[in-house]
Amino acid sequence: MSLTSWFLVSSGGTRHRLPREMIFVGRDDCELMLQSRSVDKQHAVLNYDASTDVHLVKDLGSLNGTFVNDVRIPEQTYITLKLEDKLRFGYDILVIKMDSIRTRFSC
Repeated sequence: MSLTSWFLVSSGGTRHRLPREMIFVGRDDCELMLQSRSVDKQHAVLNYDASTDVHLVKDLGSLNGTFVNDVRIPEQTYITLKLEDKLRFGYDILVIKMDSIRTRFSC
């Protein structure tokens, strides 16, 4: 049996494991807090779909948008993320890349 762990990798190389649950992205009181003027208080949400083992992103109607591979995504619509996708919240240089590690174990 194998299990895939998904990570957000910042442009500086820092890896953050994505939990298998919904997390909010924004400036205040969010699981992933970004200190940027171009990021709304509640900017976007990252969600995990256990049935397909994928993460999804949805923009929550932010002023400056959420981008996947430099393409602004529609508001309030989940977009499936793939390995090597680059996420950007607002207009700052912060770029987050999707990465994964597959772990095999015996039951």
